[in-house]
Amino acid sequence: MAPQRSGVLKTDENGSMTTIAEPAETGQGATAAAPLRWHNRFAALGPAFFTRLSPQPLPDPYWVGRSRSMARELGLDEEWMESRQALKAFSGNGVLPGSDPLASVYSGHQFGHWAGQLGDGRALLLGEVVTPDAGTVELQLKGSGLTPYSRMGDGRAVLRSSIREFLCSEAMHALGVPSSRALCVTGSDAPVYREQVETAAVVTRVAPSFIRFGHFEHFSHSGQTGQLKTLADFAIDAFYPQCRHAPNPFAALLETLSERTAQMVARWQAVGFCHGVMNTDNMSILGLTIDYGPFQFLDGFDPDHICNHSDPQGRYAYNRQPGIAYWNLFALGQALLPLIGEPDDAMAALEPFKVLYPQAYDAQMRAKLGLPDARPGDRELIADLLKLLAGGRVDYTIFWRRLSMAAAFETGNLAWEPVRDLFADRATFDAWRERFAARLQPFSLAACATSMRAVNPVYVLRNHLGEQAIRQAQAGDFSEVQKLLDLLQSPFTEVAGCESYAAFPPDWASSIQISCSS
Repeated sequence: MAPQRSGVLKTDENGSMTTIAEPAETGQGATAAAPLRWHNRFAALGPAFFTRLSPQPLPDPYWVGRSRSMARELGLDEEWMESRQALKAFSGNGVLPGSDPLASVYSGHQFGHWAGQLGDGRALLLGEVVTPDAGTVELQLKGSGLTPYSRMGDGRAVLRSSIREFLCSEAMHALGVPSSRALCVTGSDAPVYREQVETAAVVTRVAPSFIRFGHFEHFSHSGQTGQLKTLADFAIDAFYPQCRHAPNPFAALLETLSERTAQMVARWQAVGFCHGVMNTDNMSILGLTIDYGPFQFLDGFDPDHICNHSDPQGRYAYNRQPGIAYWNLFALGQALLPLIGEPDDAMAALEPFKVLYPQAYDAQMRAKLGLPDARPGDRELIADLLKLLAGGRVDYTIFWRRLSMAAAFETGNLAWEPVRDLFADRATFDAWRERFAARLQPFSLAACATSMRAVNPVYVLRNHLGEQAIRQAQAGDFSEVQKLLDLLQSPFTEVAGCESYAAFPPDWASSIQISCSS
């Protein structure tokens, strides 16, 4: 028997735009107008880049979760977001006036091998909208049905993976990691067949663009140089206009993407995030984290951790992510070579990654240590600490937060005991702590600790927290999805009564397996 669900989730915040009355149910077709202005620049590139089609309706949809902050940034009235027409629009059961739904084609390397043509197999770009601050973002439905690029798939997404992507997109944004966003998740009792029978869901994703490295690879590998240039020109004019004035605009584009990607991966490593499937078709040209599948935040620190059960060789292990990012940029450079011209120019455009990634990573780690400047010896201080964490499989998030709380006190203060308790070898940690304390000496310890607490989160989306929310949602209770979202959107602020969300993972968490179907 299906659990009872409500189509409306009331909240206590007020929207800023006028309310739109709900229409009568009309099934598939246009929905009542949302307060959105559409731009649809990608749709103007031409039919070689996509296939226009409408989403397939999700039977009897219901709300699973909504991000109020994302809705506000889009200028969507909160009451409209609780309405039946919003539910229809974001379940694929109606097309918002002004949108231009399409599925884009791309190719890519998957696990290091050329996979040929891929594309939006279960995603549909609704179009590009103008936000209240005059920016533009694209709205995309994931799980909205078959497309010409679905290959052997069914075009659907399941509830568990949709909840994971919804929560992690918003969590990463709140952590300051460049990421796509998520507006909402809707669900249905319609069966979807994976390793077992599950239920369907649709997540609405938001990003300035969903163009991937694989889009360029597609046209380059198929010899469509004209379309490759059209796409590169679009990327430059829309997102990187400064490249247009460079002697070689396409080499400048590759150099800019190298810089953006270096910054993104440095933030991944600093926060302990494992992407799990860094295929070239999952790499954003805007340096955004996209396509949340078998991701994981580290529990016990293990540099060799493999979060993806579908990756037994560990190609995408945590400590390999920077190298894989460079590999993917090299593949992008090969794709852009017909436009760049000389191979040496392409290689030169990749060089910034090798310099900027370690610089960006060092800066992130200094911030986690509360160090306001860079000094000789910092890299060794960080490396020795990571060896200590790895040697004891110390919980990554808990260590950094406890260190943030203790750093304001003198080395002999009892406030350090919760940090020391994390280490079996306390003497070795104490020796490192003395070096750390000496490094902090010129500065205000209170100020350093305050800055540390602003970058070392209390809450991250650990696998077991997501699993608990998923299990409740599968039973028809979506309250845990919303509660977890609220915590993850303010990850640096401790909330009374929510201590369990910042605690060590339970023993059963290590048995959770996530794969490319997650």
